[in-house]
Amino acid sequence: MALEYVGSIVLDVNSVEVEVTDFNPTETTGKKLVKTMNSTGRAKGYTQGIATWELAITAVVPKDTTVNWAQIAGAKLTQTPLGSGKRTTYQGVFVTQVGEQYTVDNEARINITAFALNKIEE
Repeated sequence: MALEYVGSIVLDVNSVEVEVTDFNPTETTGKKLVKTMNSTGRAKGYTQGIATWELAITAVVPKDTTVNWAQIAGAKLTQTPLGSGKRTTYQGVFVTQVGEQYTVDNEARINITAFALNKIEE
């Protein structure tokens, strides 16, 4: 029997569906290597850190812009797989960088870098 994998997703920002072409969430655990001077000449452990979530989003630009990306702070961003699967919600989302992109294919896009304070899988 063949396995079914997650394909496309639907992305909501504060319960408003947003048309995106790319969504790249990255989790950083915050763990750090602890170097000590010892007879083995190598590190022996690590410290727990603070986890962070960076969200890289590329969205298309509609003529009537519905989302002011630069003003987003304290938002809820929900990633829902098409069909079945677990939803992932990022809470406390704030945008740190917004850039525009224009291509020869007549597509205007906006590139957004954001961070989230929490991640919940539902």
